[in-house]
Amino acid sequence: MKRAKAPVSVRATAIRMLARREHGRTELAQRLKMRGAPAAEIESVLDELQQLGLLSDARYAHSLVAQMSGRYARRAIVHTMKERSVDVDAVAEVDESLAAIDDATDALALLTRRFPDPPANDREKARQVRFLQSRGYALSLIFRLLRERSGGR
Repeated sequence: MKRAKAPVSVRATAIRMLARREHGRTELAQRLKMRGAPAAEIESVLDELQQLGLLSDARYAHSLVAQMSGRYARRAIVHTMKERSVDVDAVAEVDESLAAIDDATDALALLTRRFPDPPANDREKARQVRFLQSRGYALSLIFRLLRERSGGR
């Protein structure tokens, strides 16, 4: 005979999610809400976790920067943070880390890693442009890098 599972508390679920990876407050609230937790209980649990230091938007913002830098442009990282409703103060706190990102160097390294040879034709050039644009790099920067790689042609 199978035993029925006891319902897991909202606090235990939140801690289990945070143990896997960092979450922002808004993201964690949404995930708990999707699991059917009552809104009032979610807010009280999140307040408690924040007071204990287990939940931090600043830590979450730092982990996003670390995860995305070198593969995405600075503006794509900021856009992701805004999209995930990271606290404005937390975004301001990681401004120094974002300022250290050099989009031109990162884009060139990413481009040469993904496409070792300069574009041979317009179709290949368009492919490389789309790749870098999808990573959030500015079109002017992309064209400059492609021009430099192809020897100024």
